[in-house]
Amino acid sequence: MSSEDNLLPLIIEPEELAAHLDASELLIIDVPLKAESHAQGHVPGAVYLDHRRLLAGSGEVPNEVPSAEALSQLFSSLGLTRDTHVVAYDDEGGGWAGRLLWTLELLGHGRYSYLNGGIQAWRAAELPIATDTVTPNPSEYTAEFRHPEAAIDRHEIIERLEDADLAIWDARSRDEYLGHKGDNQRLGHIPGAVNFEWTRAMDPERQLRIRDYAELVTELDALGLTTDMDIVTHCQTHHRSGFTWLVGKALGLRMRGYAGSWKEWGNRDDTPIETS
Repeated sequence: MSSEDNLLPLIIEPEELAAHLDASELLIIDVPLKAESHAQGHVPGAVYLDHRRLLAGSGEVPNEVPSAEALSQLFSSLGLTRDTHVVAYDDEGGGWAGRLLWTLELLGHGRYSYLNGGIQAWRAAELPIATDTVTPNPSEYTAEFRHPEAAIDRHEIIERLEDADLAIWDARSRDEYLGHKGDNQRLGHIPGAVNFEWTRAMDPERQLRIRDYAELVTELDALGLTTDMDIVTHCQTHHRSGFTWLVGKALGLRMRGYAGSWKEWGNRDDTPIETS
């Protein structure tokens, strides 16, 4: 089914979601940074997802994408089917929700939306809050990486560092980007990467909703993050850059996520690094 057939647009407001809460094909997933956020109150009908299940959790790069088998188990436990429209949200402005939606994109499941501003925006709109535990009806979902181009690995990045049509959006803090701080063997940034910290795309005056699109386009354009570029986004673990991937997609940019992020890049001795 094409994106034009989706129940809801990519970015939705609380009132729009509230009007569709009874839709049978809707699966609302709360993937908060803090587990207690869900217990304290969530969108009615929302199921809880521990964000750690979006990461491989082991190996040299534990923040890598889980295996197809692990994702099959995860999404089956959530009751996902090919006809399901997922609405994701969190408690922090879109990092983990973005990582979830990026994972669905990898699997070729294009029926998804982001609740703009997450639970903060929902609460501010004074919409109903639930505190019950929702147990989803399990499905038999088979995860396949149907859209692998949504991701990029370090090998391809290294090969394309000189390409004029490749741009790298580093969503970490300025200090991490400049190599002043970090928990890695080597600090700095990928050569040629531009820094636009993930929180700069949020509006703190509007419950962390995505900022005005026109303003964002102007600022990103000045950094070379434009519609004619292939844009790779990353952070330390592809958590913060889950949100920047989502923002770029909402703005019509060609986005790819680097799941290894600086956790991988900064802990190797064969990856090029800049510190200024």
